[in-house]
Amino acid sequence: MRHSRATDVVLPFAIFTAIWGSTWIVIRDQIGTVPPQWSVAYRFILASVAMAAVARWKGEKLGLGRGALLPALFLGLAQFCVNFNAVYLAERHITSGIVATIFALLLIPSTLMAWAFLGHRPSKRFVWSSLVAIVGISMLFVHEFQQHAARADEIAVGLGLTFVGMIGASAANVYQARPEVRRFPLFAMLAWSMATGAMLNVAFALTMAGPPVFDNRIGYWAGVLYLALPASVLTFSLYYPVVRKIGPAKAAYSSVIVPIIAMAFSTALEGYRWTPLAVAGAFLALGGMLGALTRGRNVVVPPDAA
Repeated sequence: MRHSRATDVVLPFAIFTAIWGSTWIVIRDQIGTVPPQWSVAYRFILASVAMAAVARWKGEKLGLGRGALLPALFLGLAQFCVNFNAVYLAERHITSGIVATIFALLLIPSTLMAWAFLGHRPSKRFVWSSLVAIVGISMLFVHEFQQHAARADEIAVGLGLTFVGMIGASAANVYQARPEVRRFPLFAMLAWSMATGAMLNVAFALTMAGPPVFDNRIGYWAGVLYLALPASVLTFSLYYPVVRKIGPAKAAYSSVIVPIIAMAFSTALEGYRWTPLAVAGAFLALGGMLGALTRGRNVVVPPDAA
């Protein structure tokens, strides 16, 4: 049982969290010559093709029938269009560190939506541990804000976009865990969801940013490939099975660790300096996550968890 949980939950959780923690620096490099809307579109055009290849390699048929149209459309809109466009656009107004830190609060809407729509009532341990993590996240946010001051209007727009992205991600996480969506093969559903998201992203980019814009830098396209393949195809292939095993609320704890990993990358690559406030916030966030994800008598586990 322990070996199965480590293989099915702990290892995938560590992989997709580590990869997503590295994406914030890459996304920041995408903001420049190419409008964010087109960068998101390029990312998911590539990701959808790669995910379709993965689905076929796994032996899944890409023809899912008419019943898959609505789930693919909803996931494509919420997760791969609204969520990512909001995050990319937010980084034009506030730093990636602040966006990542605020996005760590994903566990709140994910918990509430999972309770409302899936009946996953949070346990006392989860609630108290989450409060500890939220205190830590708040300390990280204060640290980032002190280091990177911005105008009030820029902060308001950036925070607003980040919250829109959070709601999109939370809605998608909870929706794909519903029984009527889980009956479809995972990789084929992800391929169609990413393809739907790519089409929506292209339409959004044409409307908001005009004709396609390209960057001649090798670094830009290397970033697009990294964000499309490891940071989208691989991570979502690992993330959604974990959501289905432990529930959207617990899986959303990956977002609590992401800003800490992002800061670690920044320490190595950009000379990021840790302050006592940031160190204390990181410890509280990690401690809260460990408390919330550790099984105990009062932990409510989804019925399908193993």
